[in-house]
Amino acid sequence: MEAELVALATAGATALVQQMATDGWATVRRRMAAFLARRRGAGDEAALEGELDDSRADLVVAQEEGDQDGVAGVTAAWRLRLRRLLSEDPAAAAELRALLDEVAPEADRGTVWHVHNNMSGGAHGMVIQAGVVHDARTLPAPPGGSFPG
Repeated sequence: MEAELVALATAGATALVQQMATDGWATVRRRMAAFLARRRGAGDEAALEGELDDSRADLVVAQEEGDQDGVAGVTAAWRLRLRRLLSEDPAAAAELRALLDEVAPEADRGTVWHVHNNMSGGAHGMVIQAGVVHDARTLPAPPGGSFPG
């Protein structure tokens, strides 16, 4: 599957799950169900709205319990579903982009980044790439007053 479609499925799932926790959920649910129903073999809109509501209920429970794995699971399930849909029907990408632009403008969506690293010049050792790296010297001291080691 093209990287662009994978990124779109990821953005779509992320935006969908984010919208589940907003006041505009009913509108987003109806629009997403209609989008899915127009795709091959996706089922009827009422059943799809029920599936979306089930996902929202799972999300709410996970959020209330502080279960980040549960939140990630809801997102992953919709990402997989959208990836399958886009791989079977690449023409659906334009409609999904338009839907996302309406319900979650680009500024409100998580950005999907592609990072490529190259090492050269005889470098040896471990390489670590992270979004945030903390220096223990800048963290507050743990109970007891100092860091081990």
